[in-house]
Amino acid sequence: MRTNEMALDYLGRAEKTLEEARNAVEYEVYSLAVRRSQETVELSLKAALRYLAIEYPRDHDVSDILLTVKETRPLPNWFNERIEFMASVSSDLARKRGPAFYGDERTFTPASQLFTKEDGFRVLSDAEEIFKLCKELIKGKSK
Repeated sequence: MRTNEMALDYLGRAEKTLEEARNAVEYEVYSLAVRRSQETVELSLKAALRYLAIEYPRDHDVSDILLTVKETRPLPNWFNERIEFMASVSSDLARKRGPAFYGDERTFTPASQLFTKEDGFRVLSDAEEIFKLCKELIKGKSK
């Protein structure tokens, strides 16, 4: 039961960070949208892994474990078909996490200048999809 409680807690926090990502896009703060979208993806995917009782690395990117799970665990087809997408987004956003917070310190480019409107909308859309998939898995809904 504790594993499910942890998964639901992660999912609840993912939902709150997703709302913050939406607000960041609305207010045109795209670096914050990237940051909050990354947090949403990380929490959503870790919620799904926790729900499945799969240990994951204490890292921001869980793409490797997702790809392993795809090959080794029976999962609903609708979820399994999206694992490569979820792994790709996890990896991409984990790389952007630091620059979205600190900017590019080599070129002294602030975070607010690194990401475009298109970036903001894309990462938000990806985060929304991953959150939805993980929520459906955990709450027992199927497509």
